[in-house]
Amino acid sequence: MLGLATSTGAAQSTEPIIDIHQHVGYSGRADVALLAHQRGLGATKTILLPAGRPVLTASTHQGVSNGLQAQCLGNDACYRFARAHSKAFAFGANEVPDIEGARQEIEKYLKLGAVVIAEQKFGVHCDSPEMQKIYELAEAHRVPVLMHWQFDMYNYGLERFGTMLAKYPKVNFIGHAQTWWANIDRNYDTGQGQYPKGLVTRGGLTDRYLSDYSNMYGDLSAGSGLNALTRDADFARDFVKRHQNKLLFGSDCTDADGVGATCLGAQIIAAVRRLAESKAVERKLLYENAKRMFRL
Repeated sequence: MLGLATSTGAAQSTEPIIDIHQHVGYSGRADVALLAHQRGLGATKTILLPAGRPVLTASTHQGVSNGLQAQCLGNDACYRFARAHSKAFAFGANEVPDIEGARQEIEKYLKLGAVVIAEQKFGVHCDSPEMQKIYELAEAHRVPVLMHWQFDMYNYGLERFGTMLAKYPKVNFIGHAQTWWANIDRNYDTGQGQYPKGLVTRGGLTDRYLSDYSNMYGDLSAGSGLNALTRDADFARDFVKRHQNKLLFGSDCTDADGVGATCLGAQIIAAVRRLAESKAVERKLLYENAKRMFRL
């Protein structure tokens, strides 16, 4: 198990933290730096999310999203890294959903122990036949699907996703990224950009999905998750309270330190600790919800 840091912003006790969103090779980061980052962050278990195979297709925007648009490595690299550090790391399975052999590639790594299909970050419609095959695979193997929602770029049709949540009630879905978190606000429109600021009006699409569907969850990682937690503190406290059983900590950051103002993960942990109304709620977001979902 990774040692815990004592720096401000990192875990300062022996309390476990599960980071559900990290990558091998992220922006060229070396393996040793990833290990140091997670140690500094205080993560006692980390889930590595692979990219799909590099292909030139419409769904990868002719290669733009290869490596998940960030030099991230694929299934085998994540599997091997997690096997080499099995006490501290788990791994996911992934593939470009609309290429030949996608199901077989994902299933290969699910059978090797992958705990999630992720990160699905491709230019496809969320209710397409290809994506529904992914959901069926997740149901068969009893693993969640983590989806990167980004308007006009990845996973088209957030407004239609309720039909998929209803159709696949046994599959746990985890929402992530700019469009997912911008839509906590009922008044959000794309003209506000991907990281909207200011007070939030309750009743946004994301908020409704979390409230209305037992199989919808939220990944707090990256700048989008941090923005959602910090743009309106009063709303965020209420949001965390209402969805305390649905929110999961992830870092999804590229720095090598795991502490301080340059580390998104450290800032997200600090925000969770500020916003949670009790230690029990904090523990849910940083550990217990993920432990239950991924059966860790």
